[in-house]
Amino acid sequence: MIFSTLEHILTHISFSIVSIVITIYLIILSVDEIVGLYYSSEKGIIATFFCITGLLITRWIYSGHFPLSDLYESFIFLSWSFSLISIVPYFKKHINYLSVITSPSTIFLHGFTTSGLLTEIHQSVILVPALQSQWLMMHVSMMILGYAALLCGSLLSVALLVISFSFNKIQYMDEKRNVLINNLSCSARNYYRAQLIQQLDQWSYRIISLGFIFLNIGILSGSVWANEAWGSYWNWDPKETWSFITWIIFAIYLHTRTNKKKFKSINCAIVASMGFLIIWICYFWVNLLGIGLHSYGSFNFH
Repeated sequence: MIFSTLEHILTHISFSIVSIVITIYLIILSVDEIVGLYYSSEKGIIATFFCITGLLITRWIYSGHFPLSDLYESFIFLSWSFSLISIVPYFKKHINYLSVITSPSTIFLHGFTTSGLLTEIHQSVILVPALQSQWLMMHVSMMILGYAALLCGSLLSVALLVISFSFNKIQYMDEKRNVLINNLSCSARNYYRAQLIQQLDQWSYRIISLGFIFLNIGILSGSVWANEAWGSYWNWDPKETWSFITWIIFAIYLHTRTNKKKFKSINCAIVASMGFLIIWICYFWVNLLGIGLHSYGSFNFH
């Protein structure tokens, strides 16, 4: 009873913090001169991280198993993974743009999870026999961490594409209207744009590489678990098929990114952006279908 009450308190606190941070971000978008609000949003993300951590630990103790048995718990863990990645820039310098891109994702994801829209699956239930295994923590945690890192890296690639195409469009419109631009200011703008694109590409590559490692560990541990539970390492059910497609997409990205002859930041960003959609299909949409060996009732996750 105590842990259940504590879980509800942490859920409401984290949702309240997220709501406040969303408001701060909206104000920052409108009035970007208010520096103090930006630092407040940073502290809000850190507070959200600790609230989600407490929520996961409380639910773990309350339910008696690692909280990754259904869609709601996996959403909470995904929010925690996003927030973990989002607070990394706060311990670094000159990479604030990383948190600017990843933090809103953390906010909206956790806001959706704790908003009450998933009320029907908030209650912890007894694990089905197939999930009563030590592989649950290893396999699912690695997959969720992989999804989180790949999604964050893909978001950076999407930002790279937006910056590249929007700048080219503005430049084209300026030339079309015969706007006279000082050569020095134009060169400076091109320099900072190139620097930003390069940094986005580098961080996208690093985060996606980390996510790909987690994804490989998750798939391999899942194969071993599948052999123990179902007598086969691979069964080509919807979840496994889309996991394989996700693996292929990001393997192509990494191959293209490390191939100096074929490497172009725009091409890599396009592949990563495709991967962003593929991950959501694999993680969320396939679970909504409720079919395959990885389905254990409505909205259950594995």
